[in-house]
Amino acid sequence: MEDLVIRAENLTKVYRMGEVEVHALRGVSLEVRRGEVISIMGPSGSGKSTLMNILGCLDRPSSGEYRLGGRLVSDLSDDDLAVIRNQRVGFVFQTFNLLGRQTAVANVELPMRYAGVGNGRRKRAIEALESVGLGDRLRHRPSELSGGQQQRVAIARALVNNPAILLADEPTGNLDSKSGEEIMKILLGLNRDLGTTLIFVTHDPGIAGQTERVIRLKDGLVEGEVSEVDR
Repeated sequence: MEDLVIRAENLTKVYRMGEVEVHALRGVSLEVRRGEVISIMGPSGSGKSTLMNILGCLDRPSSGEYRLGGRLVSDLSDDDLAVIRNQRVGFVFQTFNLLGRQTAVANVELPMRYAGVGNGRRKRAIEALESVGLGDRLRHRPSELSGGQQQRVAIARALVNNPAILLADEPTGNLDSKSGEEIMKILLGLNRDLGTTLIFVTHDPGIAGQTERVIRLKDGLVEGEVSEVDR
């Protein structure tokens, strides 16, 4: 049990839009072990992004039980969740979500600013950018970088606080195939070298094929699960 970093049981999520209820999740259960690489797949509207938001503590389930690192998330305050998001979980999004007026190194420094890191912040940001091959782009702003380079900045920002879990939502969706391959190589390298738990939310079977386990969602439910040994 101590190897479980994520344990979710019967998660539901209901959004109310006026008098209409939208059931995004209808009872999803899953476990993720430390150091695993998994992908969550499913058609649009299947609940993938909703599940990712709950796993990353960006949202709370309507019902069900979610434990992250053994802690029951429903017992945590909003401030506690903010700390978890900043220190235990890293996020990489399809749209990069970089601050356009800030340099690459300033973007990477942001999570450390929120965490109250003072000494060594710039040094750690530079090291993170160097680790993704952007040591020569420290002072460039997002508009001066290619899509692949912007995603590398986003990865450096996600890993600068050494998170135990990295959630990647369609991380190669806005990239050409060559850049996408390079980004996947970097992300999988984090797992190999640092033991980072990776969870991909993706439509891309090419990404899913590089993960140890594929969880398929449909209509807010787990439709099936496939591991490497079953392929």
